[in-house]
Amino acid sequence: MKFILGTKENMAEFFAENGTVIPVTIVSAPSVTVTRIFEKTKDGYDSVQVGFGTQKKERVTKGASGAMKGAFYKVLKEFRLKPSDKVEVKEGDVIDVGVFAPGDTIEVSSISKGKGFQGVVKRHGFSGGPRTHGQKHSEREPGSIGGGLRTHVPKGMRMAGRMGSDRITQKNLKVVFVDKENNLILVKGAIAGRRGTLVEIKSR
Repeated sequence: MKFILGTKENMAEFFAENGTVIPVTIVSAPSVTVTRIFEKTKDGYDSVQVGFGTQKKERVTKGASGAMKGAFYKVLKEFRLKPSDKVEVKEGDVIDVGVFAPGDTIEVSSISKGKGFQGVVKRHGFSGGPRTHGQKHSEREPGSIGGGLRTHVPKGMRMAGRMGSDRITQKNLKVVFVDKENNLILVKGAIAGRRGTLVEIKSR
């Protein structure tokens, strides 16, 4: 399995050799360091832990610094391995964007933009109420929530509430271009999140 961590930069256009314009998301992915290998015989599951970015020593707790083996990474992440996956790295190895190539099919996970408390029109796409027949202020109201025959609100009723800041995993995305000099990966299409969002990229 191939994997790396990065941050979302922005969207752009990529011109293929045949002149086709491809919308891409630019992901900045500097190298990550393997900090620990989890084995099923010892830890109960197979996984690879990597460290990404750097930060000040004062901002790292004692417990986290022990896991970081003396370094001060900004993020520690684990990538679970399937029983069929072979561990091709060891502790201390450095992984960069060179592990990926144009045409690779990848899976991307990130946190979507937070939108705060939103109504049903924005959150669920409701059409709202009519403006006619004596109604003045019901353009964006949810309408009935009882269900008619019930005296309680059914579970799963779509209502207003917090929107965004969810972990989104997008599968079957394509790597369009890999810039090894600048540590950039161009991914076809859009990736959830704001600029600077931590992005997990992996492929089988």
